[in-house]
Amino acid sequence: MVNTPDVPSDDDGLPRWFTTLRSGVDVITGALNVVGTLLIIVIMLLVNSDVIGRGAFNAPVSGVPEMVSMSIVAIVFLQIAQTFRKGRLTRSEAILTFVGARAPKLRDLTEVVFAAAAAALIWIIFWASLPLFRKAWVRNTFEGTVGDFTAPIWPVKLVILIGCAALFVQIILYGLAALLRLIGRGRS
Repeated sequence: MVNTPDVPSDDDGLPRWFTTLRSGVDVITGALNVVGTLLIIVIMLLVNSDVIGRGAFNAPVSGVPEMVSMSIVAIVFLQIAQTFRKGRLTRSEAILTFVGARAPKLRDLTEVVFAAAAAALIWIIFWASLPLFRKAWVRNTFEGTVGDFTAPIWPVKLVILIGCAALFVQIILYGLAALLRLIGRGRS
């Protein structure tokens, strides 16, 4: 990409406004990842307390299976955007590397198409999850057994929406970076 004085860029050849935006989004994504990691620690402590309580005191912790099952979903959606950002989602790079070595513009174009398809998929998941959140919120739906342990499910449904939104933004930024590189290659 050709650097012009009015459009400063970073090492990737991307404009400074873009890298600043991406950095801000990355902070939020990182915070969601940390919350997911802390939730893993809480669940580990909870499961260990349940096992120790069952074995040593014949007094299990109520609701552990329900809390673990809801937490697993929450953890996945809290950490999915960071996983994508770090390039740790399952993906084959063989074809892209082959194409990129011979035709960098084609690789960038392929990345833009990939990002558009991925964004569309995440958008569909978000919109399909929105009525489920509303329903859980309005009906005050609970998980568990009345008299033993109950927990509202709307927080998990909200985390799904937040995770989808964070992943959607990361995918859009990924596609925009590829598009900016593609446009930059066209100018040089």
